[in-house]
Amino acid sequence: MKDFDRPRFLRVYTWAFFAVLFVPIVLVVLFSFNSQRSLQRFTGFSLDWYQRFIENESLTSSLRASIEIAAVTMVVATLLGTLLAFGLVRARTRWAGGANVLMLIPLVTPEIVAGVSALLLFTQLGVRLSLLTIMLAHITFSISYVTVVVRARLASLHPEVEQAAMDLGASRIETVRLVVLPALWPAILAAGLLTFALSFDDFVLSFFTTGESPQPLPVRIWSAIRFGVTPTINAIGTLMLAISVLAIGLAIGLPRLLGRRESGLGVLLGREAA
Repeated sequence: MKDFDRPRFLRVYTWAFFAVLFVPIVLVVLFSFNSQRSLQRFTGFSLDWYQRFIENESLTSSLRASIEIAAVTMVVATLLGTLLAFGLVRARTRWAGGANVLMLIPLVTPEIVAGVSALLLFTQLGVRLSLLTIMLAHITFSISYVTVVVRARLASLHPEVEQAAMDLGASRIETVRLVVLPALWPAILAAGLLTFALSFDDFVLSFFTTGESPQPLPVRIWSAIRFGVTPTINAIGTLMLAISVLAIGLAIGLPRLLGRRESGLGVLLGREAA
């Protein structure tokens, strides 16, 4: 039986799609190593623009602020999102269906709406905008992402396993600690690292909830490019891209490296282990 004859235009369309998607990113990375200030002509490799970024205290403080915000968001949102996933999957009330729908609303709400809402809330409460308000906004927005990933994994676990553990003498807390969490931790880890990446390069929420210096790095970049794009901006964008790719790579690869059969990508896509 002959293989399916795939239309050639699909291959052309696929390569064109990836070219439009990734060529601008490649150009940003390439010109971040340009030896001259030109953004049109590459004249040679140099690390001068990275050195200028490191020597700029305002930019490095923004980088530290972004990492701090992302780290706190990852820890708190992962904890709260995991607890919410437990409640949604194990709840036996008539409100469980409605709660599942409400949990999905932040995922489909335009981020600018969430940013404006957070700004109005903090303003009405008289809360001074700072790194704390950015963290609160990011945590609130990220909980749903964690819940979706962990809930999918938790729903795939057979309740009979937990019942068997309790039949053997384990309490409900011991069952969760010794049986459920070991099966869930790849999803929890992947969701946490995904949240870190999303929070680290988030601009909209950070823009509406940021206060005085230090500002998160995406907001600082936006302030700088209003006066023109420089190779230093390209260097900052490349560093942010590297950190985000590293976080996503860890989310995908760590479960495999630590001995799990499934990869983090399968967990994020909701696939069950083989």
